[in-house]
Formats: sequence, structure tokens, C-alpha cells
Amino acid sequence: MSKLVTIFGGSGFVGRYIARRLAKDGWRIRVACRTPNEAMFVRTYGAVGQVEPVFCNIRDDDSVRNVTRGVDAVVNCVGVLAETGKNTFKAVQAEAPGRVARIAKEEGVARMVQISAIGADAEADSDYARTKALGENAVLEHMPLAVILRPSIVFGPEDAFFNRFAGMSRMGPILPVVGADTRFQPVFVDDVAAAVVVALGDSSVQGVYELGGPDVATFRELMHKMLNVVQRKRLIANIPFFVARAMAAGFGILKTLTLGLVTPPLTTDQVKNLAVDNVVADGARGFADLGLAPTAMESVLPEYLWRFRPSGQYAAIKNSAKNLKQL
Repeated sequence: MSKLVTIFGGSGFVGRYIARRLAKDGWRIRVACRTPNEAMFVRTYGAVGQVEPVFCNIRDDDSVRNVTRGVDAVVNCVGVLAETGKNTFKAVQAEAPGRVARIAKEEGVARMVQISAIGADAEADSDYARTKALGENAVLEHMPLAVILRPSIVFGPEDAFFNRFAGMSRMGPILPVVGADTRFQPVFVDDVAAAVVVALGDSSVQGVYELGGPDVATFRELMHKMLNVVQRKRLIANIPFFVARAMAAGFGILKTLTLGLVTPPLTTDQVKNLAVDNVVADGARGFADLGLAPTAMESVLPEYLWRFRPSGQYAAIKNSAKNLKQL
């Protein structure tokens, strides 16, 4: 019988690609999420009954145990970019990974993969980065042979990075960014999923791996790449950090006054993160050590950003028509 894995957050952006990859690799999969009824699409990733969404509250011991019992491996890719209600950085990123690892150990689970992030540091100013590191430590305390994968910013069809700024580029001649000179090493979401498959299939793979794509670029350079793909000319305006901090503080007050009804477009913690380079550290193990080669942005971005072009799917036809007129 094929092995069984539980993917916590398996219906999210990264998790769904992990589920698809593991299904193709023959695993039976439990996709643990808060709203299984909204995650039925994952069932199409495999044969009938191979991939099943199941309810789980990762903040609750009994809930985690219910979906962990009887599995051969667990993958945790739950994380938050901003705190909402009970889903705080501490609860989701520091405490929950340790809970999953502890219960996995108690249930005799052989393998665990934790999706963390480049920049995870217990001494970081950012709550996001600090809790990511605390979560890693909690996992290794209970599952010392676990694999920690630290991706840089992840891109793909459902991402909240290139899609967000491509959408903003349609709103006016100026594209504002915070930390224009901060460097990133974007990694394709399916490459992260491929790394998980390797980590679960090879028991010699242990410890921390930092995952970055083949290109390192500043925030400003990434926006130029995006604008080139969506065929728009915009002025990229860098918002100084002191201004960004003031803006984020104002958005935070607005969120409090509206009892959380308004979602801030920028938080103080995000500003702290944007001040630090997000690239693979010198000497860190990465894709090459897993026998994988990362995918270049140029081969993927046009496949899903075309809808932000002025002419959308007809952009290529329109450009060809212009050439005919010139002839």
C-alpha cells in the first residue's frame, strides 16, 4: 500500500503544489485545512480517494492528532504574513510547528518537512522572521531528523507578490514600493514542491536547506521585470522606510478602530522584513544538494501575468497587427 502523508495547509498557495507533486509520486494525501469544503479542488490531483481534504485547527492538539494518526509523514506549510484574530505569528509560526512535530513523534511518524522562510532568525527585529526561527527550533526539538526548507519569496500563478503589483500597475502611472534596493531570490512554487518530494523520499536528507531561484534581483529590478511582462510603463517610486513605518502605523490604528474589518495593505512588521535582503546565505545547502535545478522567472511569469496586459490575451495578436500596418 502506498504511503500516507498529512499536509498541513495543503490547500494554500504552496501546499496545493506539494499535494499535486506527492500525488503524482504515488502518496495518499490528507490535506489538513480549516475549511475542507473550500478545498475540494485538491481531490482532482490524484485518483479517486487518493487526495482528501480534512478539517484541522493547527492550534489545537486533538485536531492535529486526529489528522496525524496513522500517517508515514507530515508536511507543515502553514504560515501567515500578517496577524488576524487568533492566527498570530506566535500561535501559527512558533507554537504550531512544535505541536505538529511533538504529536508526529508521539504517533510514530517517520518523516517531517517544515516549510519555513529565508531570514528566519530568533534574534530578528521582525516578529515574522523571529517566530519562523522559533518554529524551526521547536520542530527539531521533537523531530531532530526533520527537514527544514527555507524558500525566498515564492512566485507562481496564485502568488500574492507579482499578481499584487501587476494589479497595482493598472491603477496609475506610479508604482510605489518599500525597500526598492532590498534583494530577493524568487523561487518557483513548484520547485519548492519538488524539494519536498525529495526530502520525503530520501532519508539521508536532513537539516536546513535554503531555496532560491537562479536570479538575485532588487525589489526595483523585479518590478521592472514584471512591468516588462505586463507591457506597461510605470514610474517605480521608492517609499523611504521612515515614511513606510508611519504609514504602517496609521494602517494599524485604522485596523484597530474598525475592529479588524479593514485589512492593512502594509504592516509595521512587513516594513521590518523589507529592510533585510532575502537571499540564500553563503555556504547554505540548497537545490543543488537536493539534486534539483530551480526554474527561471522569465519562463514562468508570462504564463500567468498576461492578464494584466492592456490587451490581455490579445496582446500578441495586437502587436502582430501593428507590424502588418507598418508593412
